[in-house]
Amino acid sequence: MQHSSSTAYEITIGALFVALMAIGSNITAFAPFLSIMNVPLTLQTFIAILAGIILGSRLGFFSMFVYTVLGLIGAPVFAGFKGGIGSLFMPTFGFILSFMVLAFAVGKMVENRRSFSVYIIAAIVGLVLNYLVGVNWMYTALHLWVGEGSGIGYAIAWTSMTPFLVKDSALAVLAAVFAYRLEKGVLHRTPLRRAA
Repeated sequence: MQHSSSTAYEITIGALFVALMAIGSNITAFAPFLSIMNVPLTLQTFIAILAGIILGSRLGFFSMFVYTVLGLIGAPVFAGFKGGIGSLFMPTFGFILSFMVLAFAVGKMVENRRSFSVYIIAAIVGLVLNYLVGVNWMYTALHLWVGEGSGIGYAIAWTSMTPFLVKDSALAVLAAVFAYRLEKGVLHRTPLRRAA
């Protein structure tokens, strides 16, 4: 009985993070001014880092996996209310893929040592993974199947991401601070931690 209630709790909180990702992907629907160079800003990296820290590696990965699959089967949960199998070919799809990787890595880093410094380091590692996967996918997409890569060198691909990297760096640190305060305040008393 204890196991089944713990599983129900995990499913519920995992689903909450799927919903948060869908909202965070489309934050500009509520605040249209949040865009850089006509590219909408999102809170996806912030929420994916939170998923790893709060849910841990297994559940964090699974919630990001469900979010990705939901988008690929057609639910409009990706940025700009996009969805569908065609999303695989978007230059930015690598960032979506990275959310699973970063949530797992961040979760692994904090599971056995829930200190503030570890949270900050884990958030930065998650951000690095996010951009490594995302920018490399974008660069490859622009050159191989989008057909807009001529004249766009690898260094330019990275340089073009600078405004987004600045925003996501600040949000990564904010995610670590917020998660640590949440941990000390309530999370350490929840079934999520007792089951760990």
